[in-house]
Amino acid sequence: MRADARKNRDHLLAVAGTAITEQGVDVSLRDIARRADVGLATLLRHFPTREALLEALLHTSFAELTAKAGELETSGSPDDALVSWLRDCVAWTTEYRGVTVLMAAAIEDTESALHASCVTLREAGARLLTRAQAAGLARSDIDGADFFALIAMLAWLGDQPALEPRADRLFEVVASAVLTSAGSGHAEGERRPRTRS
Repeated sequence: MRADARKNRDHLLAVAGTAITEQGVDVSLRDIARRADVGLATLLRHFPTREALLEALLHTSFAELTAKAGELETSGSPDDALVSWLRDCVAWTTEYRGVTVLMAAAIEDTESALHASCVTLREAGARLLTRAQAAGLARSDIDGADFFALIAMLAWLGDQPALEPRADRLFEVVASAVLTSAGSGHAEGERRPRTRS
């Protein structure tokens, strides 16, 4: 990609990131183009669909969360690793309002631009869950798909202004429910998810 095209693409992503943070993933593509001071055709030339735009915008975060899961697989206790990664995922998803709805749909839609990243993220979480289960520290009756759904559920809570004050407490309830009694004490006292102001 030429340097000027890369600069234009990066500018569009920066503007889109701000717009989505402020208005959620349903923000108009036309509005993003207007904010970036380009025509809609220019935006669509770089990102032909909303999901393609989101994949480009969120790609680095997906990669960072996947890498973090890999690091946690070999460090710390399995239950601490599981809850820490769960917190990081929930905190990240609440930065972009509505992204969990698209991620939940994309995980089942092989044609989605977000599909591969969502599957990779789900698999990373599943490995942490399996590790905690093998150590007897997490329930054995849930799988990676369930765990991914719990992330979406907790992130959805953070997206609801009326429920956001309950989000931290309900995170603790869910984390304690995922862990067995042997590991449930590890859910308390860790860094809480960031929430939007």
